[in-house]
Amino acid sequence: MPLSSNSAIAFTTLPIPVPSIPRPQVNCRIENFSGQRIITFSAYRRKPNCLTSSVSSDGNNSTNVDIPFPSDYSELLDQAKMAAELAVKDGRKLMEIEFPTAGLDSVPGDGEGGIEMTGSMRLIREFCDLFVTPEKVTRTRIFFPEANEVKFARTSVFEGASFKLDYLTKPSFFEDFGFTEKVKMADRVKPEDELFLVAYPYFNVNEMLVVEELYKEAVFNTARKLIIFNGELDRIRSGYYPSFFYPKLAALSKTLFPVMETIYYIHNFKGRNGGTLFRCYPGSWKVLKKVSNKYICLHQQEVMPSLKEVALDILPSA
Repeated sequence: MPLSSNSAIAFTTLPIPVPSIPRPQVNCRIENFSGQRIITFSAYRRKPNCLTSSVSSDGNNSTNVDIPFPSDYSELLDQAKMAAELAVKDGRKLMEIEFPTAGLDSVPGDGEGGIEMTGSMRLIREFCDLFVTPEKVTRTRIFFPEANEVKFARTSVFEGASFKLDYLTKPSFFEDFGFTEKVKMADRVKPEDELFLVAYPYFNVNEMLVVEELYKEAVFNTARKLIIFNGELDRIRSGYYPSFFYPKLAALSKTLFPVMETIYYIHNFKGRNGGTLFRCYPGSWKVLKKVSNKYICLHQQEVMPSLKEVALDILPSA
């Protein structure tokens, strides 16, 4: 996403409602009982009447998880951090974290694009401070959409941090016409890198193609991990980009997405049949509805339902 110097000044003067560290400690306990893997999260200091029903699934490698819908962004980040830790422990290499930044009950478009991206940048910093141990900070490379955002991050949210900041694309002479210069990922990655985190790669259609290249060239068949943070991948899943005009982007649903684990996810639906699709790894996918300040689980399943299925089938029939 292009950022001019004027844009950076405007961003720094806008307040972003994102929690700051420190936050309460939350513990996770993993036990085996009768062949089942049971994961228990300690209670949060939650707002009154903000509960959700538990989730359990049976099978040879079943997992019982009781994870409440987060009451605020502090709790959300704690949940996302624990989900990432468990996913890494289970050998997941490509992961997705997706949630709204304009409010936990917001939908895409509720917030202005630049403000939402800046909010995501602040939340990424807090997530990294929680998830990345001090000895691995310099081995963590965070990719922003393009070079100008790296400059903005270094002078604002990531000022003084030791994380490696990098970019997926850089502006070209024809930037005003929607063209950017592709960055070869093999030239950006260093041997000591262990974790890649890609920040909101959705402003330009080429950004996710570069992410695929990053995965193939620097993550696949290595010990490295890659997390896509608020990439709005539902645009690709839902066919927002017609395959006739964007064949490479549409192909990601068959090439990259099948090997990706969505470890933390919140998507809200508004209207008369409103609700929320929620998942926190390793739990099931849950369709929730807020009734009298309580989140009620209407439906759950092991695989991710399409947004169309949730909006047209699950929520209206609940």
